[in-house]
Amino acid sequence: MTATMPTTGSTSDPTDPASASATRPRSAADRRLRQLNAVSITRAIDPAVAPELAGHLTERQVLPDELLSIAGLDLELTDEQRAVLSREEVASCLLGGIEFEAVLIAGFGLELATRADLRDPRATYALHEIGEETRHSRIFIELVQELDPTAQNPMHRRPFTWIQRAAARFIIRHPATFYTLVLGGEEIPDLLQQRASEHPDTDPHLAAVNRYHRLEEARHLAFARLRLAELWSEATVIDRWGVRRLAPLVIGGMWDLLVHPGVYETIGLPGWGTWRAVRRDAARAELRHRACRPVLEAMLDAGVFRPGRIPGAWRRLCGVDRHGNAR
Repeated sequence: MTATMPTTGSTSDPTDPASASATRPRSAADRRLRQLNAVSITRAIDPAVAPELAGHLTERQVLPDELLSIAGLDLELTDEQRAVLSREEVASCLLGGIEFEAVLIAGFGLELATRADLRDPRATYALHEIGEETRHSRIFIELVQELDPTAQNPMHRRPFTWIQRAAARFIIRHPATFYTLVLGGEEIPDLLQQRASEHPDTDPHLAAVNRYHRLEEARHLAFARLRLAELWSEATVIDRWGVRRLAPLVIGGMWDLLVHPGVYETIGLPGWGTWRAVRRDAARAELRHRACRPVLEAMLDAGVFRPGRIPGAWRRLCGVDRHGNAR
């Protein structure tokens, strides 16, 4: 059971005055979209030629101890183990980001393929976002090549891959669910990259890449918030189920698997055992709440949920009560 991306606008003759008027700004949303499009042109950064991104990793330990996922577990590790773990954790996050951005590109591509009026500024911005996501993936791949990880991701085995493919197909075919996942996939790395880029002991090149990525993702977040508000009123019953029930599970899974169990095995720790301990760590859970609460705030602003009626899965994901207040 599938639903296609909603169409916008008219396919009538653009030389007709009535048709031409339909392409002019009709609302604050249209004006905002045109601003986003203009900014995407003037502030586009190609990482292949940007001088601030021309360097390479110079530190053996690319993340400081306090930013590692195991920071709250009080493990006794050697300096070399911490260095290896830092590189493997960053590589795991980057590879997960590349996979997520591929889903975004597929979703935007489907929206463009099924849109009746490609003159709409929403179509133009979707093209901007596709271009920016491909640039992000390119520089992420370059970083992964430098990090040279050895961890084997157990989530790349069946039946996990079957579940992931089924979820991806559902997401890209259901617009409100898709844009909810866009918000989750952008807000989570935004917080982690902010912490890394602002810490003085993060590798300078890694910090520069994080700053670059956050700069462009800020526009993507604005676009996703705007589109979610537009799409919710016309969402199907199944799409609304995806937003309420599936999306918090997927976003929680994205968080939990930023650092997958295979990462810990590279330094001699039990993979799944350490992963579960990290998942239960109170400080790590609070960090997840901080990363996910902006998603919930955007959904409240869009009218998806109302204070007092927030679903339990979203309350657990964000660490809030039914009114949206932090527990």
